[in-house]
Amino acid sequence: MMKDYYGARANEYDRIYLKPERQADLQKLQMWLPPMFAGRSVLEIACGTGYWTQFYAPLAKRVVALDAAQETLDIAAGRITANNVQLLRGDAYELPVFDASFDVAFAGFWWSHIPQEQIQEFLTGLHRVLEPGARVVFLDNRFVSSSSTPIAERDSAGNTYQIRTLDDGSTHRVLKNFPTREQLLAAVSWYSASCNYLEWEYFWALEYTLHLP
Repeated sequence: MMKDYYGARANEYDRIYLKPERQADLQKLQMWLPPMFAGRSVLEIACGTGYWTQFYAPLAKRVVALDAAQETLDIAAGRITANNVQLLRGDAYELPVFDASFDVAFAGFWWSHIPQEQIQEFLTGLHRVLEPGARVVFLDNRFVSSSSTPIAERDSAGNTYQIRTLDDGSTHRVLKNFPTREQLLAAVSWYSASCNYLEWEYFWALEYTLHLP
């Protein structure tokens, strides 16, 4: 399961942000992301170790950052000390009932782990807890052969998988999809007439305003 893999990988996870070739892109993203959340109530899905939370939380009004793995949340708790941030263990596909709605949703490096057949299920559940007109932001990896883990297999639904090895020697088959611009825009076009796709060398972002039909 993805939760078990990221729980086992928790202490190794942030190494991904140390790859030398990605530093220029990461610096751009650290500047680009936070202003979109200024003064707003943010729901972050799959917050992991709180790496991205730390950059935007100081500008946000309120943050609820959710993850399924307690091990990564424990690291996030040591990193994020602002009193406007609540760290919460939960399932991205079965979001809890919140005491207030959100006008921003953010998920960094989560879309690539959603099975193709569950994308609409996830989006429906996410949009349900957002205010009309909310901003939704996704950030994830592009596949770059010189930097990305090779694709090991593809299933009948079009999902792709990588084989990853942790420090303890264990190997894990991990779902990791690399959607095209066209696939991303098609997935959210039903929910918004204002979608913005951005691309850097190693990363992509999708940002849209929620207009439920």
